[in-house]
This record gives sequence, structure tokens and C-alpha cells, in this order.
Amino acid sequence: MSTIFITKASGEREPFSEAKLRRSLGRSGTSPQLIDSIVEAVVAGLREGMTTRNIYSRAFSLLRRKERPAAARYHTRAAIMELGPSGHPFEKFVGELMKAQGFSTEVAVVAEGRCISHELDVVAHKGEEHVMVECKFHNRSGTRSDAKVALYVQARFEDIEKRWKAAPGHGTKLHAVWLVTNTKLTSDATRYAQCVGMHAIGWNYPAEEGLQDLIEKYQLHPVTCLTTLNRFHKRQLLDQGTVLCKDVLTDGDILKKIGLNGTQADKVLEEIRNIYASG
Repeated sequence: MSTIFITKASGEREPFSEAKLRRSLGRSGTSPQLIDSIVEAVVAGLREGMTTRNIYSRAFSLLRRKERPAAARYHTRAAIMELGPSGHPFEKFVGELMKAQGFSTEVAVVAEGRCISHELDVVAHKGEEHVMVECKFHNRSGTRSDAKVALYVQARFEDIEKRWKAAPGHGTKLHAVWLVTNTKLTSDATRYAQCVGMHAIGWNYPAEEGLQDLIEKYQLHPVTCLTTLNRFHKRQLLDQGTVLCKDVLTDGDILKKIGLNGTQADKVLEEIRNIYASG
């Protein structure tokens, strides 16, 4: 096949990579046979200038027809985007991510710095660790968090840390700042974060410990990944503070509260169980 250039969400053009498509489908947990079938269908429909969104939509549609749980996992990146348009559900999601790593958390905290007060997305504690977490949510996949974002987060942290260190019992605590974004970080942002000791997490950064990896590791699938719910019902769950699929399993009435009947609710619960069973 001759090289076909596709258009990324950022507007950049790059050669279509069959290997990249295979890897992303492989992470969904589907079978090699189905991956072969989907890749063959996608390749057959490729056109010069086609967007990565078009390619994803085609692959997702084909996967959804055959394996809903795998399709839900394949949909994870887009599902995180669907936590918007505000960043509040993403902040709650990051709070759950910190809990999965052993932290106790508070979301949406007002903290006094040495100079001014700050609205913090998440504050996390574990032993002597005291962490300020800044969540940078983007609605578009081509948007990156750049060095200006990292500089801004560090400046806020330094103001707050001065106040923390002056508080009784804080002098011996290990203070840290995390920056978590649902898209990518620019190279300057990661260089700056490494230089000042900031723990930065992007969709695929750092290697094997990026947001995608952590979601899979701790099974933190958002309710927006579900193929058995429409956008309206997903929004209702988010508005009621339910962000993770696993929380639907532990609240037997939540699906009734958003208007699903018994049969519809059973389909949702079955999909969630299958996501975790084969994830």
C-alpha cells in the first residue's frame, strides 16, 4: 500500500500507521482475529487527508458491533474528554486516581498561600506526603499542556508550600505538586517539570505510567465509556457525582434514578462486569 497521510487532531499530518491502530485495538483486550478484521476494513476505506477521528470512529463502530466491553475500553480516551465541558468531573476522576494509589483526598479545596488564596483541584495525603494536584482538562485531543501551564502550577505551589511549611506539624512533611492532564504535555512542559521536581502526568507520559496506563492498571473506567448508555444518561450520572463504572456497581439504585428500566439497567451492569472481567 502506498503511503497515505492522515490529519491529526492538532492539524499536523503524518503517515497512517497500521501498527499504531493495531496497538490501540490490542489495548482494548479484543482478539487478534477481530483486530485483523477491523484493521483490514479501516485500511480499505483510507483516503488521503482522512482525520484520526474518522479512523477512530470507524474502528470503534466495527468493534462495538462485535464486542461491547472491548469497545468501551477502546473508547476510554474519548470518554475522558466526555467528562467535560467543565473540568469538575475530571477533578473528581483524578481524586479517585489518587485514592487508588493509597492517598486520602479532598476535591475543590480553597487553600491560603503566603501571598494569596488558591482554589485547588485536589489535595492528597499519604503518610508524610502532602500533595497539591492541579488538573488540566481539555475538550479537544489536539490541545497540549505547555510550559506556561507548568510554570503557573509551580508558582501556585510555591506560594502554598510557604504557608504549609509555616503551619504546626508541617515542617517535616514531604510537600509535592502534581500536574495531571487528559491530553499530551509539550516537551518543554516535561523538561520544566523534571527540572523543578513536579510530578507530571499526561495521556501517555511518563512511559508506562501515563494516564492511560493508570486507568488500565487501577481499572478506573469512566461511566462515559459505556456503550449501553446514551449521552443524556451519562450526563445525569456525572451531574449526580458518579464518575466511575465501578461506582455504578456499588449503588443499586443509581440507574433507576436516571430513568432506566430493569432491562436497560441489567444491560449496563452486564457491560460493566464484562469490562472488568476481561480488562
